[in-house]
Amino acid sequence: MSERTIAAIATPLGEGGISVIRISGADAIAVADKCFFAFSGESLSNLCGYQAAYGKVTDSVGNTLDDAVALIFRAPKSYTGEDVVEVSVHGGTIVARQVLRRVLECGATLATGGEFTKRAFLNGKLDLTKAESVMGLISARNDAAAKIARGAREGRISRDTEDILNKLLETAASLAAFADYPDEDIPNLSEENFALLLDECYTKCQKLISTYDTGRIIREGINCAIVGKPNVGKSTLMNMLCGLDRSIVTDIAGTTRDVVETTVNIGDVTLNLADTAGIHSTEDTVEKFGVDKAIQKIENSELLLAVFDNSLPLDSDDKQLLESIRDKKCIVILNKSDLQNVFDKKDLSGFQVVEISAREGTGYDELCSAIARVCKTEMLSADDTVLINERQRDCVNRALSAVCAARDALTMGMTLDAVGVCVDDAIAALLELTGKRVTNEVCDEIFKRFCVGK
Repeated sequence: MSERTIAAIATPLGEGGISVIRISGADAIAVADKCFFAFSGESLSNLCGYQAAYGKVTDSVGNTLDDAVALIFRAPKSYTGEDVVEVSVHGGTIVARQVLRRVLECGATLATGGEFTKRAFLNGKLDLTKAESVMGLISARNDAAAKIARGAREGRISRDTEDILNKLLETAASLAAFADYPDEDIPNLSEENFALLLDECYTKCQKLISTYDTGRIIREGINCAIVGKPNVGKSTLMNMLCGLDRSIVTDIAGTTRDVVETTVNIGDVTLNLADTAGIHSTEDTVEKFGVDKAIQKIENSELLLAVFDNSLPLDSDDKQLLESIRDKKCIVILNKSDLQNVFDKKDLSGFQVVEISAREGTGYDELCSAIARVCKTEMLSADDTVLINERQRDCVNRALSAVCAARDALTMGMTLDAVGVCVDDAIAALLELTGKRVTNEVCDEIFKRFCVGK
């Protein structure tokens, strides 16, 4: 652990009620005592943990920078596990920076990204999955993402990982005993018992991995394109989803000639939404450029909202579009349901279909439900354990592969030593997941993605 006493602004820069400058390390209180002076006259070093003092922060010649409240946390009962002082001053960029500069002059050094949380991890205040959940909470873009991050912060990933790990350790111990005493009649030590334990670990690892893609959609959003022929109501749908006039809407076909992009929350799903030009045959150079970009969006998007005019019969352009999206994750939207419906729905077999009137704003709830079904977010319970990043998925995936290898080795009649090696590999992957066995390089890579001050 570094002996540096670190400091950083822990709140966003800008106008606000308060700004907080956080100081952590063995000399945190001594550093704060050099620049903070309580109006009571009492030194911060005389305060117990979880006590606060009201006073002022001064510069090197005694001029007041701002009135402040200093809150003391004594090791190990602090976020980092070290002595911590949090100095709250009036919100604003200038004051916060002046106070931070003064704290640095008094002996602290500027914290790097995520260094406070990294110290909390290294001091055993939280494991690696809980540490990673901190940035998940900070960057949550919707309620569901915040719930997932809170679940990880409360230890759901750690709990489920520990359950698998204990079974693998039990298997490893049994394998060792069975190898050392093959002729002894030891209860529960048999190849059948080993197979049952490995099957249980396999199922639990698979369940964890299955949550990753849905969790990623909730956390990061999904790239979604609105596609269709000209004048079917794509831009009107875009505006309905946004709740404002984001795209230009006219009765003239081909109004949208470029891709219009924005981000919207639809229930638990964040859509990185793109309104594209109408897909049709054209000799117009500018229109053709827009059509080409729309076709490219079909190839590159993770979710398609394919819009069709419910008041017109299916034509060759519609059929061509349906054929191009048949193997894609998509929702077919029959727009203009407020008009007479003449669209032949027999060609929509196998598609998720929603009827709406984007102009009237009807069908919105049904569309939200369809998006949740296609993205599988409706299957996600608030109590589910969800892997929150690629590193965690990779660790569990490696554990799963090792468990599969152990099962195969057992089935093929290989020596128990070979089975044990595979089990040890699975254990190592899960220990890396929680941070009980992790390299400095991996640790540094994780925490450098954090914001400074956290």
